[in-house]
Amino acid sequence: MIDFSLPDKIKMQLQMAEYVAKNVMRPKARYLDENEHERPVDYIKTMWPVMADMQRASLERERRKAEAREKGEQLEEAKKKGPSTYFVGLMHLVEMLSWGDVGQYLCTPAAMLGGTAIEAVGTLEQKERFLSRFADPKLPPAWGAMAMTEPGAGSDTSAISTTATLDETTNEWVLNGEKIFCTNGGLALNESNGLVVVWATVDKSAGRAGIKPFVVEAGTPGVKVVKAEIKHGIRASDTVAIVFDNARIPYDNILGSAEVRQRDRESTKGFKGAMKTFDASRPIVAATAVGVARAALELTKEKLQEAGITIRYDAPPHEMTAIERDVIEMEAELRAAWLLTLRAGSMMDHSEPNARESSMCKAKAGEASTRIAQKCVEILGPLGYSREWLVEKLMRDAKIADLYEGTHEINLLIVARQVLNYSSSELPA
Repeated sequence: MIDFSLPDKIKMQLQMAEYVAKNVMRPKARYLDENEHERPVDYIKTMWPVMADMQRASLERERRKAEAREKGEQLEEAKKKGPSTYFVGLMHLVEMLSWGDVGQYLCTPAAMLGGTAIEAVGTLEQKERFLSRFADPKLPPAWGAMAMTEPGAGSDTSAISTTATLDETTNEWVLNGEKIFCTNGGLALNESNGLVVVWATVDKSAGRAGIKPFVVEAGTPGVKVVKAEIKHGIRASDTVAIVFDNARIPYDNILGSAEVRQRDRESTKGFKGAMKTFDASRPIVAATAVGVARAALELTKEKLQEAGITIRYDAPPHEMTAIERDVIEMEAELRAAWLLTLRAGSMMDHSEPNARESSMCKAKAGEASTRIAQKCVEILGPLGYSREWLVEKLMRDAKIADLYEGTHEINLLIVARQVLNYSSSELPA
């Protein structure tokens, strides 16, 4: 029998997150939407100690894993001790905070996507060096970010043109190029202890196999935030463009091997290893989509209730109104997206490969969130479309989950390749 009950620790985290969502985030949601680029100071102050504690616990888990490997403990022995609940707990936390306001959630002081990349492919020494700054609540708030998208490289990562050239005289990497749509890039680079994981090519002739992730820390000469984006939704979030002009970073700031072997050129295995970042980050994005959709649906049901319209769950389908059928269908779609998301997170906790499942939940949740939020506006009519209620804002916020961390179409393509066991050359974009 499948048990969906939550551990007490996760229940306590959810109670805290619900309080923050209702009392810190929601009251400021409209104001911050109308005043883009203004920091959600109250939210940041509230969440920094919480996220620092979570990062400290995450680092401790990585230390224990390293110790187990050194002792030669087998994976099966580790499983007997019971799987982690870290990612499942994270899914619930993210969903609740996104229910409060996904734009503010994206400003959470934490390693975020940058940390996900470091945890996916970094060594224990790199994790300690880069992530410990996010694990001490006594330090000022810190942000991490990831920079991949370029003016000429969106879904097609093989088109990345930012270069990383090794200066052998100083043993430093020299980065040149431009990145756009970098979430939290301004917060990460404008604070003294932030960092950005930058994807750059060390060998253009190698294609995807030559693309590597590099950690660029705040204060690095030659790194400049050049533009803050004006956005359709998630307006409280920090989204910027960054230019790298002969930016020098230490050799050890590369995540994974710098070597581009011939077999990597042929199979892109090295690039696929680095892309494991998305196996962890896509379920997080899916959880944000579910949170936004749930917020829109609950607000809609609340307004319907105020108008004297109740949903008769026990009525035969042919006796239901169109609104009742719409609401029940949206609830079913939301539940399906949430269960797929939890499955992908649970597989992370069990150390199981989840590339297919992470893309499945991201594609499903992004599409469901967009469709549900739009239908909610439609049901509520002119008031749903007006700024008097939050539903129109939630509709704008929902769409981004269908775009970043791989568009809906790209994720469906990944799922197809996984199901059919096709390579990118056999089933191209």
